[in-house]
Amino acid sequence: MTASALGRKPRIALMGEFSAGKSTLSNLLMGVRPLPEKVTATRLSPVWITYGNEEPYRVDVQGFVEPISISQLEQVPVEDTRYVHLSIEADILEVCDLIDFPGISDPNMSSDVWERMLPEVDAVIWCTHANQAWRQSEAAVWESMPQSVRDNSILLITRYDKLTTERDRMRVFKRVTRETAGMFGGTFPISLLQAIKAGEDYDLWDASGAGPFTEHLIDTIERLTKLTARTELPLYNFAHAADVPPAVQAPVVPRRVQRRPDPAEAPLLLGDDTHEDAISAPTLRET
Repeated sequence: MTASALGRKPRIALMGEFSAGKSTLSNLLMGVRPLPEKVTATRLSPVWITYGNEEPYRVDVQGFVEPISISQLEQVPVEDTRYVHLSIEADILEVCDLIDFPGISDPNMSSDVWERMLPEVDAVIWCTHANQAWRQSEAAVWESMPQSVRDNSILLITRYDKLTTERDRMRVFKRVTRETAGMFGGTFPISLLQAIKAGEDYDLWDASGAGPFTEHLIDTIERLTKLTARTELPLYNFAHAADVPPAVQAPVVPRRVQRRPDPAEAPLLLGDDTHEDAISAPTLRET
């Protein structure tokens, strides 16, 4: 059973500073580039991506909807646009929506452009660059997030392969986990490009850090599906997940994670392994 059968889908934001790897992350998760190669993502409004094949449109700050051309995204007026909506037939979008935020550190863009979309968010995958991981500016933005969002969010230390020694990698990981204690549901070092290049090689996939990250993401989507089945309000509106009102109808117990003994035979499953809607990990990492 897909998330849509239980209520609205969880909404997961992709956030981070400029050049932290958000575009590569969206490519990894959806198996396609959601934006044309030439588009500079930092000069876009938040991009809300859902499953389907609808024509793209923008929603302005007053709530009016206007059709747009994907080839002319950079002409969309950023300051007057609440978000751009795109539809893609990617498997992960069957169980959640992704909201791609612009880089929070762009000095040429008002923070209003992305701050006004935060109340739509249930969880965040935050990308922080390994060479300058968890800067003060990132911590300042994260400080305003309610605990209900933090508990379901993931911190990715991206470009981890750029740290050339094990000593450096451990030093960065320990510092970041210490400074963000209690702020995220999970923290994972990862090389996104290596994950995309891994193809069906499970050893390379896990070595890139993508294996532990995607398994945690699947668990997070499962947990969020239970929570969002209880309310139409995003979790951002609640100080703690415990504040979410009880479900009017008890949600169907959603999918489980299972890696079969021989990965050559079958991949990690996202879903009931007897159900036609089950989604496999390679679907999250096709190029």
